Amino acid sequence: MNIYLNTLLCSGIVLLMASCTSQPEAIKGSFGFDLNFLKKYQKVITLEENNGKSQLILLPDLQGRVMTSTANGLEGNSYGWLNYDLITSGKFEEHFSPFGGEERFWMGPEGGQYAIFFKKGSEFTFDNWYTPKGIDTEAYEIISQSSNEVLFQKKMSLLNYQDFKFDIEVNRKISILNQTQIEKDLGLDMPANINFVGYQSNNEIVNVGEQAWSKKSGLLSIWILGMYMPSKNTTVVLPYKDSLALNTSYFGTIPPGKLKITDKHVMFNGDGTSRFKLGIPPKNVLPYAGSYDADKKTLTIINYTFEGDSTYVNSEWREQENPYEGDVVNSYNDGPLENGGQLGPFYELESSSSTKELKPGESIKHTHKTYHFEGSFEGLNKISKQLLNKDLNELN
Repeated sequence: MNIYLNTLLCSGIVLLMASCTSQPEAIKGSFGFDLNFLKKYQKVITLEENNGKSQLILLPDLQGRVMTSTANGLEGNSYGWLNYDLITSGKFEEHFSPFGGEERFWMGPEGGQYAIFFKKGSEFTFDNWYTPKGIDTEAYEIISQSSNEVLFQKKMSLLNYQDFKFDIEVNRKISILNQTQIEKDLGLDMPANINFVGYQSNNEIVNVGEQAWSKKSGLLSIWILGMYMPSKNTTVVLPYKDSLALNTSYFGTIPPGKLKITDKHVMFNGDGTSRFKLGIPPKNVLPYAGSYDADKKTLTIINYTFEGDSTYVNSEWREQENPYEGDVVNSYNDGPLENGGQLGPFYELESSSSTKELKPGESIKHTHKTYHFEGSFEGLNKISKQLLNKDLNELN
């Protein structure tokens, strides 16, 4: 065999081996795509269960937030909304850095006379709204880590609208759940032909300062927010009990036709095209909220700590008559700002802890759980009926 033929033969073998061992390129919208993308720009931690079908991506440098998850491995849908351009830039925004993430840690109140997002004496407008760096851009320390949970910690100081200084230790543990845990938590038998992922965050804020926190100087709450991909066929479902006192005054009047309110549910289209926010107070709250994406046949459920407390911080952007009569669960639909810009688009499902006066060394705790189910419509409808008390056939 001559040298030229031998070279061609060897080259062909190398190419054949390369084609056999190469992996198909991940498709945008898949968990694998987002995992590969985030690895280029961030320190990434992944948690796994269910033989790798259920996975999470955590970012310690962005407050230990859950950026996204999957119920069907690398090729499965990626559930969290990611701001690819902002993450690629490596920059921080002036008011709030909307990197995305389907479960992030914040604290309230956002607005009002005890706000932590506004400086003393400033008007409650977007130009004066600044997210504290400790819940927006700063890294959290990894205290412990395993294949299915991570404990983060952060010490920070915050000034509120009264110039009261809070010295805080944040402890945040993220745990991915197996099928047995999910079924026990939700009291259900997993339907056939359903893929799933579930996880919880156990969050704690500790008063590590020398002063007690009082209602007179202002209090804090734990606030967990999830940012999800919007679509014209996604419906947000907020169940409630008793005579509803729905709070819709966060960002002005909600456009006509955006809400559908029945005697058991508040619903809206999570399309990310119109900016509004609503909240449900303690007297009406039920322990679940969710959304359904009819295109992807995906049901999202959140469950959160609620023990009948009535003292919740009020985050409305105005001077408040009742600063401790806030909401337990909120949902936000992103849309254009007054200046024409937009943070997203995305929609959010949120829950908050109650608040209380804390002496030095005392703490507030809050657990927030997130579940995604996808697969057969019949199986998803069974879960929706049980947890949200809603037949998916009734959704437009």
